[in-house]
Amino acid sequence: MVSYSTSDFRTGLKVIIENDPCIIIEEDFVKPGKGQAFNKIKFRNLLTGRVVERTVKVGESLEAADIAEFEMQYLYSDGGDWYFMHPETYEQIAISDKMVSSLKDWVTEEDFCKILLWNDQPISVIAPNFVDLEIVETDPGVKGDTVSGGSKPATLSTGVIIKVPLFLSKGEIVTVDTRNGEYQGRK
Repeated sequence: MVSYSTSDFRTGLKVIIENDPCIIIEEDFVKPGKGQAFNKIKFRNLLTGRVVERTVKVGESLEAADIAEFEMQYLYSDGGDWYFMHPETYEQIAISDKMVSSLKDWVTEEDFCKILLWNDQPISVIAPNFVDLEIVETDPGVKGDTVSGGSKPATLSTGVIIKVPLFLSKGEIVTVDTRNGEYQGRK
């Protein structure tokens, strides 16, 4: 098995910690004035989503996690599973509704998502950072409303409600950041 020493640690590295696949989200090398140097890492367990901090002494190593990452296209949902297709091999996989619950607000059919597989089993589905969705319900825009003015709630085609500028109206396509649910612009 491949393992990483503390000098190899970096943000985004996928490792096995306590028999679970994890991704390092923060890494800091600490060399105190007295005593042995160490790495302080913050990592996310890819199975549970829990974020934990750990100190690793210089010279220790962590086993590499054999995680495959694919861009796959969302096809449809049958109420219990979501179906994704690999664009080159046309291979389809079903992922339980429980694992993709956070995608419901952002992903529509034919969108591409990042799928992480560990031991040939899906462990995580990541929505694209930005999506374009249609406004299906909002108060009408009024002449004189400006970009720098306030904001109003708008219901998008997926059912999620976000804040948009006052000048936008029903039927317009807006770009939304899926990481924080904020309006980014219009098409």
